Amino acid sequence: MKSFTALLVTSAALLTYSHGYEFDQMLFDYVRFPSEIVRNLDGEVTADAVFAGIPTFAKLPWVQCLTKQRDIPFDIAFLGAPFDTGTSYRPGARFGPAGIRQGSRRLTLYGGYNVPLEVNPFKSGLRIVDCGDIPVVSYDNKHAIRQIEEGHKDLLQREAYLSLAHDHLTGRRLVPFSLDGKTHPRIITLGGDHTIVLPLLRSIHSVYGPISVIHFDSHLDTWMPSVFGGAPSEQAAINHGTYFYWATQEGLIRNGSSIASILCLSCFLALYFLADYDNDDASGFQRIEAREIDTIGTGGIIKKIRETVGDLPVYLSIDIDCIDPAFAPATGTPETGGWSTRELRTIIQGLDGLHIISADIVEVAPAYDTNAELTTMAAADVLFDVLSIMVKTPPGKM
Repeated sequence: MKSFTALLVTSAALLTYSHGYEFDQMLFDYVRFPSEIVRNLDGEVTADAVFAGIPTFAKLPWVQCLTKQRDIPFDIAFLGAPFDTGTSYRPGARFGPAGIRQGSRRLTLYGGYNVPLEVNPFKSGLRIVDCGDIPVVSYDNKHAIRQIEEGHKDLLQREAYLSLAHDHLTGRRLVPFSLDGKTHPRIITLGGDHTIVLPLLRSIHSVYGPISVIHFDSHLDTWMPSVFGGAPSEQAAINHGTYFYWATQEGLIRNGSSIASILCLSCFLALYFLADYDNDDASGFQRIEAREIDTIGTGGIIKKIRETVGDLPVYLSIDIDCIDPAFAPATGTPETGGWSTRELRTIIQGLDGLHIISADIVEVAPAYDTNAELTTMAAADVLFDVLSIMVKTPPGKM
């Protein structure tokens, strides 16, 4: 009876302590930032590291970064933006963040080592967390876009857990790319339709100024509002086909030779007019079409991207519809003739060494996926490569 009473007292003390500090409930043997995934006594990975528990991206620690745990610093964060009321065809990307997390469950099953990129991002020494989702209203696009900007900015403007030190090859001191000279965390956003990139770039601009963009998509997304959607209202003019037009108008992206917007146009993409290309050019974008992979290969595409970007800090935006619907059907505006999952991952892996200061993957709409979750797994695996590149290349220059 005494031991039972002691157990109750201990449990009450734990709950009282946690309620007054950071957690409503603290589990026994709780470790906030585990260095490894769950293993049994023999050191083998246990099943509950895969299909049990609340799904975060790759089973990363969940931190309530926007609310009561905002005092916990981090280096890289996954952040959901469940918004899809800027779509022109099939809605459903509001469930993208949840679907991508579900598709990422197996990323750490075998330890998390990325063979092509020769790194285990989960053992890099950086503090990598899942911050959950930005609270987004579904009835007011103007307000929702502001919520996404403010939520992303709230995280991005903080200082990272680890400050930049020295280049591992030369030993020279690294200087952050940020305008204030501080080391800021990098955010990987889970969309959400592509409209979210406008508020994300506004947030990026507040820390880095105009930024170069690498854009993988089956559509231009630089359409003038009068062409795409007709702009019947001020808010309707901002959607998933016009956000880059507005980003250019607002000076958020680097125009001219320093901007790399790499467009994986599907072989059978339909335009409104040929003049759409002229408007895309005026926005400062260079294009690579998906069918070029048949002539120059993945190596040629990688070469074009790297030559355009150089050593500049870049923002990476990936629309899942650049993958052919045979491999990733769950998206709002599918186009046939796109790349395979392997081809896109090979190209992403070829960006190793670029200074990716933040990234997103968008337009994943799980309702249209197969029972095998092909699209959400593809999205998660692509982000695994993006994360691996980030941990290898810090956001600074010599």
